Parts: sequence; structure tokens; C-alpha cells
Amino acid sequence: MIEAKSLTKDYGDKRAVDGLSFTVQPGVVTGFLGPNGSGKSTTMRLILGLDRATSGDVTVNGKHYRDHKAPLHEVGALLEARSVHTGRSAYYHLLALAQTHGVGRKRVDELIDLVGLHEVARKRAGKFSLGMGQRLGIATALLGDPHTLLLDEPVNGLDPEGIHWIRNLLKGLAAEGRAVFVSSHLMSEMAVTADHLIVIGRGKLIADTSVEEFVRRASGAIVRVRSPQATRLRELVLGPDVTVKSDEPGLLEISGASTETVGDLAAANGIVLHELTLLQASLEEAFMELTRDDVEFRADVAA
Repeated sequence: MIEAKSLTKDYGDKRAVDGLSFTVQPGVVTGFLGPNGSGKSTTMRLILGLDRATSGDVTVNGKHYRDHKAPLHEVGALLEARSVHTGRSAYYHLLALAQTHGVGRKRVDELIDLVGLHEVARKRAGKFSLGMGQRLGIATALLGDPHTLLLDEPVNGLDPEGIHWIRNLLKGLAAEGRAVFVSSHLMSEMAVTADHLIVIGRGKLIADTSVEEFVRRASGAIVRVRSPQATRLRELVLGPDVTVKSDEPGLLEISGASTETVGDLAAANGIVLHELTLLQASLEEAFMELTRDDVEFRADVAA
């Protein structure tokens, strides 16, 4: 579990993290989202004690990271996958870390196989592709069989097979009761991997909620209906808090009423429905909508 309380970090006169409070619970994959410059990387560094907070506090499994006697067994982290001795092989990189933390050689062999590096385990890590480097970084994070995982852009550089693999791996680790905290710019991947979201912008908390609720907040709950009796249904459903838009005959887009309400109303009045759908934004669309005022770097768009 990761617990942040009023976490704040200033670099000179720039506030990178501004009063963040959140909890990363065990047993779920928690996605960490935010535009570039939002403070995600700084927050992760604060969690691991790589930067000192200006104010506030953050603990992992009830302690500051620095106070854990065997931190590799408590927290597995991937911040920069290429931070390895370039002249050392993947196998000896893992073995050197294992020997400093009382981890057996068998665990190294297991992880080499788990992350798919068996064929290149004895090759120098400096020659690895981006995707192979990511796999080694993930193996490093898992070396101590930790209770909590903190991964920054773990799918970066992976091919489709690798992305599918890491998705299943993260879900499996959460199912074992571990806390999994993962940042990513791939919204489509977060939509199918994360159970919960923590979203920040300009260092401040924007959302701390489930994926479903986050998308629902941005979607506006529009119900799409097709019916040969659309005109009659429109008359029945209109009300003080319900609006109806129609761009073509037989099609209604209803705001302010649930699919259940519209369906029950149609059934009660003998109205035939050919379609009854709740229109929802994708996670990417929801993210763009709810963070558009918090984007620090924005490209100019020609008129």
C-alpha cells in the first residue's frame, strides 16, 4: 500500500507537486495518469525517497521507503529501465542485485524466464533494444517478490505481444493481493488494465476514482435510441431535466435519463426499440476532457 498525505514538492519557485493525497490499495491495478509536466515522475521519486518532499508525507507499506530494512522485498520499482551497467549481462545484473538482498540464484532464473529474456540473458544489457531493456527493468522490480510495485511507463518499447504480456502480468500480481501502481500514456491500455485511476494535473489531484466512474464523468450520460416511434418516445421522455437531440429520423440522443428509464418508458407504452445504447467516451477522450485545463505544454494548431 502507498499512502500520500498532502504531498508537496517545490523546485525553486516552481511547484511540481501540490498537496497530493491518495492511497494505492492492494489487490487492484491503480493507473497514474496526467499530462506531461503534471508531476507524475516527481511523485514517484518522492515515494521512493529519491527526492525529499517540501511538505507532506508518503509511506509504502506503513513506512518511509528509506526505513525498510530490505526495500527490494517491499517495493519493486521501474523508473528508468536503462539504468543498468551496460557492460553487464541481464543475468549478472539480476544476480548482483539478488546477492546484495539475500535473494537466491533460483529466483534470478525464474525471472529471466518469466520476462522472456532466456535467449539473451548472457548478452550485455547495453546492447538491448528498448523493449528488452523494459523486460529487464520489470524483472528487476520483481526480484524481491515485493508486496508493492511502482512502474513508470512499463509498456514503453514493447511490441503488441509484450504489451499483452505485461497487462496479464500486472493483473495477475494484483490478483495475488499486491498493490500495483503504474503510469502510462497509452490510454487504451490503461482502459483494459487498470481498476482504479489517480489523475493529476499541474501537481494537483483531479480524480481518484474507478475507471468506469472517470469515463462516466466525462461522457455526460447520453442515451442513444433508434425507434420507428421516435416522435412519440420524445414526447414521453422530455422533462425539466431531460433534453433530446435528433440528427436524423428515428434517432434520438437523450441527456438526463438512464437507459433503464428510457427502456422502461418505451416498454410501458408499447414503443418498439431498435437500439438502446449508453454513449460513453473512451478513456482517452475522458482524459482529454477532464485534463484540458491542466496541460502545461500545448502545440499550436494552424487556423
